[in-house]
Amino acid sequence: MIYQLVQQLVEKTLEAQLIEQEDEVFARNQVLSLLKLADFKETKSGKNLSIPDVLDEIVDYACEHGIIEDLFDEKEIFSSKIMNCFMARPSTVNQLFYEKYQQDPQEATQYFYDLSKNSNYIQMNRIRKNIEYKAETEYGELDITINLSKPEKDPRSIAAERAAVKNEYPKCLLCKENEGYAGRIGHPARSNHRMIRMNLLDENWYLQYSPYVYYNEHCIVLSEKHTDMKISRTTFQRLLSFVEQFPHYFLGSNADIPIVGGSILSHEHYQGGNYEFTMAKAESDWTFKMAGFPKVEGAVVKWPMSVIRLRSEDRAELVEAADHILANWKNYNDEAVRVLAWTGETPHNTITPIARKKGDVFELDLVLRNNRTSEEHPLGIFHPHSDVHHIKKENIGLIEVMGLAVLPARLKDELKEVEKFILGEEAMVADYHLNWAVELRDRYQAVADESNVESLVREEVGKKFLKCLEDAGVFKWNEEGASGFRRFIRTLS
Repeated sequence: MIYQLVQQLVEKTLEAQLIEQEDEVFARNQVLSLLKLADFKETKSGKNLSIPDVLDEIVDYACEHGIIEDLFDEKEIFSSKIMNCFMARPSTVNQLFYEKYQQDPQEATQYFYDLSKNSNYIQMNRIRKNIEYKAETEYGELDITINLSKPEKDPRSIAAERAAVKNEYPKCLLCKENEGYAGRIGHPARSNHRMIRMNLLDENWYLQYSPYVYYNEHCIVLSEKHTDMKISRTTFQRLLSFVEQFPHYFLGSNADIPIVGGSILSHEHYQGGNYEFTMAKAESDWTFKMAGFPKVEGAVVKWPMSVIRLRSEDRAELVEAADHILANWKNYNDEAVRVLAWTGETPHNTITPIARKKGDVFELDLVLRNNRTSEEHPLGIFHPHSDVHHIKKENIGLIEVMGLAVLPARLKDELKEVEKFILGEEAMVADYHLNWAVELRDRYQAVADESNVESLVREEVGKKFLKCLEDAGVFKWNEEGASGFRRFIRTLS
């Protein structure tokens, strides 16, 4: 059986062009060594399995025969090592990438994306478990994802992680030292991980894909240096440099301060990909010009958050205009809309920027952010408020800003109970959903049935996510907010 699995994995990697025919015996022997097998019996491959499915069966064999412990991290490490037997070295991957880039940047990224999927670095089998749908709103369709792709660790794995010796290599999940790193208890396996070297403003940066992609070709561009996130003029230059090199991708940055920033603030990085979010398609609500930047068009975007869109064919002038807005916003106060730039030495105002290139025109979306807290809103005044925490209480980062909700796995089962409750069936509704569930039952009990209750609840979840975005907007879509936004825009002229 194990020989069949090894042979099938070799054949599948040949099909996926991870290896050439000349590599077959070498790669197979590497796998046999990991399995502590000293021989190989020629056999026909068995049932037609995908690379991830064959890997799972080989890993199960390794657990059953005491080669590895049946622990989540041990299995991940072993699986990654097996796939590394079929992977080219980083220098070869980079050479092939840039050979393809000379023909077409899109061909280069498609090659690298396919490589990252076929090597099981991007774990597509797990990603397919996610619940994904679109929710219609007045701003367009929002993307809703219930994230089921990250497996829950069992108690033994959690205990092993707690007992593990602390290690600071690599310093974080985004450091370049993750490339080829075997992994350990508490740190993901990266033997089969490869990065593309790239130049942004004469600095060394790296391109990789997220192992748990949330949208098509979800990439991460990370600094060679382990330095803190910082939104600055240089940020805008880097983002625009990237989209000039890869015009079929967008690239954006999480904000650089807590509450409104991403989950990793300790390593400078950006996220992008080959996907058009609804925010990118949103229309202008009104336009403006800024003195000193005649080649730049400015607009306030019709979006639940507070977005300024700048467009220009002149990249250098676009950077200067964006930097002018950032400098003004970082020190901007307007107590009428609860915007205060500083508390003592602590800054509150920053920007979430997103860059695109459309034909000859460069585009920068600047999302205005503020991370103040209050007694009423201890997690953030411009953060999802308590009435939506039963759906989402995590930060509104770059991906959410653009219109994609990444919601917790618990909702898969919890929402099914809400559906039962609406239909008048016996249900175990979580306490934090109960008031909402009663509202939905009262609203829909006359029209809900088995055929439509799921879509009704999904629509309501979409409304909750929209409310999250509206909470995070500093200038609300009301008369007071509109006046506040215009007051800020006037400071730019």
